Amino acid sequence: MSFEFGPFRLDEPGRVLRLGEREMPLQPRVFDLLVYLIHSRARVVSKDELLSTLWPGVTVTESSLQRAVSMLRGVLREGGMEDAVRSFPRIGYRFCIDAAPQMEVLQAPADVQPDSLAAAQRAAAEQRWHEAVALYGKADAARTLAGTDLDCWALALQCLGKPSEAIPVLVRSVAAHTQAGDSDAAANNAITLSSIHLERGEAAVAKGWLARAQDLVARLDSLATGRMYWMQSRVAAFEGDPARALKLAEAAYEFGRRRGSVEIEALGLMYRGFYRLSLGETGAGLADQDHAAALALSSDLDPITGGILYCNILWACRTFGDWARANQWTLGYQEFCTSSRMGFSGSCQLHRAEVLGIRGSLQEALAHVDDALARLAGDAPWALGDAYRVRGDIQAAIGDSDAALSAYEKAYALGWNPEPGHALLLLERGEPEAAYASLERSLIGQSWWTLQRQGMLLAHLALVAAHAGRHDKAQALIDDLAGQGERWPMPSIRALTNEACAILAHDRRDPHGALRHLHLARQLWTSIDSRLNATRLRLQIAALQLELGDSRGAATEVRAALAAAEELGSEKLVQKCQAMQRRLE
Repeated sequence: MSFEFGPFRLDEPGRVLRLGEREMPLQPRVFDLLVYLIHSRARVVSKDELLSTLWPGVTVTESSLQRAVSMLRGVLREGGMEDAVRSFPRIGYRFCIDAAPQMEVLQAPADVQPDSLAAAQRAAAEQRWHEAVALYGKADAARTLAGTDLDCWALALQCLGKPSEAIPVLVRSVAAHTQAGDSDAAANNAITLSSIHLERGEAAVAKGWLARAQDLVARLDSLATGRMYWMQSRVAAFEGDPARALKLAEAAYEFGRRRGSVEIEALGLMYRGFYRLSLGETGAGLADQDHAAALALSSDLDPITGGILYCNILWACRTFGDWARANQWTLGYQEFCTSSRMGFSGSCQLHRAEVLGIRGSLQEALAHVDDALARLAGDAPWALGDAYRVRGDIQAAIGDSDAALSAYEKAYALGWNPEPGHALLLLERGEPEAAYASLERSLIGQSWWTLQRQGMLLAHLALVAAHAGRHDKAQALIDDLAGQGERWPMPSIRALTNEACAILAHDRRDPHGALRHLHLARQLWTSIDSRLNATRLRLQIAALQLELGDSRGAATEVRAALAAAEELGSEKLVQKCQAMQRRLE
């Protein structure tokens, strides 16, 4: 559902508020407050209702709601609409402007049909997930729901980005289908439960539900068997065995092709690509993932399967430093969520945050990663460390090194290695040897995220080695990465190795050679729309031009860098630009 009011456009499934073409950063609960008030705009919403809706199960004071309203008005003020949220003393708040919907406006559930179950079924069929959840809850209080209705209720919760809330509904559905003799449906829901629990880091519970699914399909050649292979591959990867994970993903893919199931074929193909990437088969892995995405786009897959496919390809893009591809798929995923009216999950927000940070939209990136942290805590706590790593990278880019270091320390505490950002921060603080040692440690391990990030980590190690004066090591790393061009073809990796080459050339007293490498690195960063890195390189180019006596060229680069840094919101880069300008005066 999308709404337009004044100069604003609210994309509810994508969890985005735009003022014109600009995306407005909103904290998660402030966004939820706006959505709830818009849907309830026909009435005054009591403070108690808002408190119980926005902070379910949490005891908070009225001041928390007042702060959220104040923050919302502050954002709306930028479009001259702070008065849209009107206070009614001692009662509550109301959104007092007509919203022009891009789609059909949702009515309050009670107004749809007196028969809540029939209305819930219709809402689910039409992908009106908020309404479906409310109506199924109402119907459940009045009667015993059949397994198929429990399935739809659970699907609606997952589409709203609330998989943890779907767990008790799915447990009931497994029992209902088993009692009705539908082992296939029961097994599919057991596999879904396994997937949700694995995302929550509850591997033992996930394996328990997977064993239950295996019992249910042991005597059946059902489609659930293919999904079971897929889920077994995920468990194998979680346990650090990508080779076994690859074989199981291959089994799922072949099963889907043999049985004519596009869903299972696409899942098997996507994960086969994921594990191929982990094991160094980059070209084949990328081809598998793009093929799986094309299958999904050309088929009528359910929103959850489509979301799994998109989420997987974005994880791979991020861990590989394939930022151009990540940006393309992020835009595609936003469109997918809008068309299927899905809410963004914590993982989705994390994807967006890192892509926005690399592009240089720092404040937007910070808002998205904070939203991701709030969501991941319940649904995918295993990824919290990665979210803190991304938050550290964003804070470092803004220029708040203390906040960045704190975020990196939280990532470490959660078992996630926050490299290469942590090493770059140490390098900036004048600790090249500590940075080098930290990066070397990050390359230890066989987990899928370590294997997939290996190219980016090695490229940064080459850069840090050059800064630390370890010239032989830096050159060996550069040569090794260049010799594995098919495995590491990403522009980001080539940009980093060219930066390392520039340092080595400069140390050999070849400033012209260094300048060529810096220009090539900047062009590579620009090619993938990494404005932050391109701006950083402009300053290095300016410093080298000044050293070569080209003050006019240096001044041109600094002016361009300053304009970009101010637009990006990087206080650190702005200060560096201003310092360079003083040198040029």
